[in-house]
This record gives sequence, structure tokens and C-alpha cells, in this order.
Amino acid sequence: VPVLQSYWLSIHVSMITASYGFLGLGALLGFLTLILFILKTTKNEKLIGLSIKELNAINEMSLMIGLAMLTVGNFLGGVWANESWGRYWGWDPKETWALVTILVYAVVVHLRFIKAIYSPFAYSVISLLSFTTVLMTYFGVNYYLAGMHSYAKGDPVPVPDFVPMTYAIIFIIIALAWRKRKIEA
Repeated sequence: VPVLQSYWLSIHVSMITASYGFLGLGALLGFLTLILFILKTTKNEKLIGLSIKELNAINEMSLMIGLAMLTVGNFLGGVWANESWGRYWGWDPKETWALVTILVYAVVVHLRFIKAIYSPFAYSVISLLSFTTVLMTYFGVNYYLAGMHSYAKGDPVPVPDFVPMTYAIIFIIIALAWRKRKIEA
């Protein structure tokens, strides 16, 4: 198929996939930071507090790089779509969820400018939870929504059993970390 032979496709997919790596790293760093909040005691508060601040700074950088790559990758996808089908944007579910993901991460990255609600705890929670938009874009659209980028044909694919269990564990960890969310300035 000539459409799949375009060099724009390779660049587009590579940029998007690399961005998912940085955004996934941000989610992982958010999760590790929440674990550090849980492990914080009065004895180790200074050391853990410093580690939380350092992980938070790395998380911010990772999410900024991921957002930039995701945005560029989606623009390159538009260039490829225009070359292939004569349109930049078609509101395909994958395109729409990619836009949702960009908008969500744009809000996350800019949270640090809103001092009233920004904290390492809040940033960790939001970086972890916002990764669900990446998962929906990558997996959910392919299996649950019909469109050019999907495989959702025939019988609906059930949601795997581990998904609600994973959400339950994440929310338990968030609740446990919330109790110790304050760190020394």
C-alpha cells in the first residue's frame, strides 16, 4: 500500500512512540514519588523530602519533553494524512484522543505556574492519572472505537480484569500518600 510507504509515517510513528515513553516515565516517577510520600517518617523526612523534590523536577522535564514530542508527532501525522488523503485532520477517534492527550498534558505541564494548587504531591497524582489518556489513545481507541486506526470490528473486547484492580491499587496508594503529602520547604 503506497500510503504506508511514506517517510512521514515513519517519522510520525517514531515521534509519537518516543513521546509515550517520556509520558510513561512521568507516570512512573509520579508513582514512585507517591510511594516515597508513604514511606516518609519523622526520622527520614529531610532525605525523603529531598528525593521527592528531585523526582518531581525530573518528572516535570520528562512530561515537557513528552508533550513536545507528542505535539510535533501529531503535526507530522497531519502532514502525512494530507499527503495521503488530502486532509490534515479527520476527527478519527485516534486523532481526537491524541488531541485530548495533548490538551491534558498541556494542563499538567502548566500546573506549576498555579502556585495555589501546585505541589509535588498534586503533580505526582496528576502525572500518574493523566497517563490514562495515553493508554486510551494507544490501546482503547484500537479495540473499543471504530475508525481508521482501529481494530474494533465484530464482538466487543471486554475490559481486562486487571484494569479495575490496577485503578483500585492506584487510588489506595494516592490515599495513603495524601496523609503525608506535606514536605519541608
